[in-house]
Amino acid sequence: MSNIDRPIETRLFIDGDSRPAAEGATYPIHNPARPSEHVGDAARANPADVDAAVAAAARAYPAWSRTSYAERAELLVKAADLLVADEEDVKYRSRLFCREHGKILRETLLEMTRLGDRFRLTASFAERLATDERLAGPPFDTIITRQPRGVAALIVPWNWPLSILGAKLPQALMAGNTVVVKPSANSALAPSLTLEKIAAVFPPGVVNVVTGQSGEIGDALVGHRDVRYVNFTGSIDVGRHIMKVAAENLTPVTLELGGNDPALVLEDAELDPGAFMRMYMGTFMSSGQICMALKRLYVHRSRYDEVVEGMTAACARQVVGDGLLDDTTMGPVNNAGQLETVTGMIDEARTAGADLRELGNVPDTAMYEDGYFQKPTLALDPDPSLRLVRDEQFGPALPIMPFDAQEDAIRLANDTDFGLCSSVWTADPERAERVARDLEAGYTYLNGHGPAAQDNRGPFGGFKKSGIGRNLGYEGVLQFQGYHSISSQPGWLM
Repeated sequence: MSNIDRPIETRLFIDGDSRPAAEGATYPIHNPARPSEHVGDAARANPADVDAAVAAAARAYPAWSRTSYAERAELLVKAADLLVADEEDVKYRSRLFCREHGKILRETLLEMTRLGDRFRLTASFAERLATDERLAGPPFDTIITRQPRGVAALIVPWNWPLSILGAKLPQALMAGNTVVVKPSANSALAPSLTLEKIAAVFPPGVVNVVTGQSGEIGDALVGHRDVRYVNFTGSIDVGRHIMKVAAENLTPVTLELGGNDPALVLEDAELDPGAFMRMYMGTFMSSGQICMALKRLYVHRSRYDEVVEGMTAACARQVVGDGLLDDTTMGPVNNAGQLETVTGMIDEARTAGADLRELGNVPDTAMYEDGYFQKPTLALDPDPSLRLVRDEQFGPALPIMPFDAQEDAIRLANDTDFGLCSSVWTADPERAERVARDLEAGYTYLNGHGPAAQDNRGPFGGFKKSGIGRNLGYEGVLQFQGYHSISSQPGWLM
């Protein structure tokens, strides 16, 4: 093992100070490509650590909330610059991220280097945020302004922790809140190091970080009487639990709970090699572990064979293995539980007689069998009642199903408990917009799907069981504020 890959230990960051968890407790993190490889140990916080972090954020809040939007924007840009200032450090954190998470190195480097872009975008809203609405009387002179909510708890999942952090943290800070961030226990090392760099830019207590097991500190954070807002990204079951805990204090929440995102390929779609690569990446990037990934592919019957052939060819070219290796294009699933979920869906479809194609190349069979791997898998026209179609796979498996009429495609796309993202593939811009408006989704991509098709200026979130509220964009900042109306007799204020 090289020095760069030796196990590390990360700490909590509270009140401007890097510190161990209470009693020095830690927990290990292993490489999902090589489960016997110890990547490092993360601090294992307990409720006392959470109390300390929330108390620090509460102390810092009055002064931070009085800073101007311009001052906050300046610090956001400073943090963005600092994140990429040391090229060797960026490479180290990206490599560490690859080893603890499993996604390929090119993706971890992309996520690491693009995080600052979301800070800069949020900083660009400063002037717009500083503009109040002023209504002259009669009946009254009224100013409609906004104020921050207070201490915000930001809970980040393991799949894209830095990108999702960038959809919550700069927005919370720009709105004037102080924060306590809890990264996922399954991917805490590189995110903790990255958060420390960010936190050091701001006054002590403005950004605090606690790591550990959700079962031990989740309720202590979400249910803390001094936490005034909770922003969570993760599963429906955990989101439902968070709502219950937050309800004890009537704490408002934003919940982004994933989706079962449909794509509709209409009969006039332009299906060249570039389209199939966008379709593939929208589905299988990060081994399919993306909330906005394409998870159900509905294709007009006249183009069905063509799409199956194109996606089969794209999947067959992939190299499945250790994400650190240059030739690897798909790494493992992050953890044993998620692998069991995905393979269980595939096995159920196989037992039901579905036409399955497990594709891709495996250079190291022994590693594949020992790690949390699943080759990219296509299920051709499976029974719509199967979990592979009804539920979110969150892994490298995709059902492809034909339809005969546009109305049928829209009905099938909307026949789900989810409503996060969707996509429409057609050569007709007007038709694309009409169909998109009929889809029950918070975001619809046209002739693309997923992170590579995302405009971060737009708000992101879903309908139905995909969650409550929005992240990203100008609207993502407003989620962290409440409206404040100020009125006087007419002619007195204005």
